[in-house]
Amino acid sequence: MGIGEHFEGVKQHWASNLAFLDYFKKVYGRAEPLPKWSDADVNEFIASDPVYGPQLKALRESRKFALAGAFVGVLLATGFGAITGAVLGSEVAEHWYQLYKMDKQGANLRFIYWWEDKVSGLFCPPCAILSSLSSYDDPVPV
Repeated sequence: MGIGEHFEGVKQHWASNLAFLDYFKKVYGRAEPLPKWSDADVNEFIASDPVYGPQLKALRESRKFALAGAFVGVLLATGFGAITGAVLGSEVAEHWYQLYKMDKQGANLRFIYWWEDKVSGLFCPPCAILSSLSSYDDPVPV
């Protein structure tokens, strides 16, 4: 094995270890950021995607545990308590909603792709397609 093959193996190793950077490039490394989305937009995605919709809903609900833990931490001891409470609340939510079984990053990324398509005008909901097809079913008056 030559030195070139060795460096190729090292390169592949670190590419697989740092694959999460692709996610951050997609979400945060944009030249022009995506516009803000509302709760209605998120609920529309949850209703439209049968795989990642419920996962995203569980992720959004799990934030309540982290916020409650942070609030309790603030009551106990300002900064460090808030961080500890938020981490503890996140762990409780992880088990309460069984988030360890889900692809959390995949659900968030799928939502980003969906939002990007919707904002750019490429997204066409299935109900719009069906309603446009139903107009062709009307008989032509003779």
